[in-house]
Amino acid sequence: MLHEDVVSQLRNILLEGEVPPGARIPERDLCTRLQISRTPLREALKVLAAEGLVLLLPNRGARAAKLTSKDVHDLFEVCQGLEALAGELACERISDKAIDAVAKAHAEMVKHYKDKNLQQYYVCNRMIHEAIVDAAANPALSSLYESVTARIRRARYVTPMTPPRWAIAVQEHEAILNALQRRDGIGLAHILRAHLRHKREEVTRAGFAEEERNGATQSSRPDAQQGVVIP
Repeated sequence: MLHEDVVSQLRNILLEGEVPPGARIPERDLCTRLQISRTPLREALKVLAAEGLVLLLPNRGARAAKLTSKDVHDLFEVCQGLEALAGELACERISDKAIDAVAKAHAEMVKHYKDKNLQQYYVCNRMIHEAIVDAAANPALSSLYESVTARIRRARYVTPMTPPRWAIAVQEHEAILNALQRRDGIGLAHILRAHLRHKREEVTRAGFAEEERNGATQSSRPDAQQGVVIP
């Protein structure tokens, strides 16, 4: 298996939550699963450590990284800026056909909201945000966006919402679609910033982040307990 393939498969395993944040990386099981030796696995772990997805422990293997509250704040802050810029550019460059596709995804998302199907709601939700970034037609922006959102993707798209907050999120998406259809770049940028700020608050309340303690997080210590993933 090529090095890039090993990195890609391990990244997906972590982003999909198969190894919970804070949990030890099961190297032996992964070697068996991917049919590779320890050497390429550990080289891939180094790459993912540089991306912030893995915490390497000297002579004690590795753990899936756990976000701190500061990580969440910083990453969402950057994400807000990137999506706001993407919204402005998308309004200048998006085709009518692409807008229709976003509208279709939005209608499907609203259907899942009415059915109280949060999992499928998030599938459509993510599709809409990524479609706006794609419509910006800026490869550099897309690359930065993927790098930043990779670290918060699981938290962002599985976070539980109270009924009032869910209703507000749907209203915000109505406004996102409306601004996109009117090609109001400034308005869309403003809405996306507020929408991402609210999502950051949800993620923090849901317990996906932990407070830093004395300059280090609990998950950065060798004796840290395994993280708990919210279903």
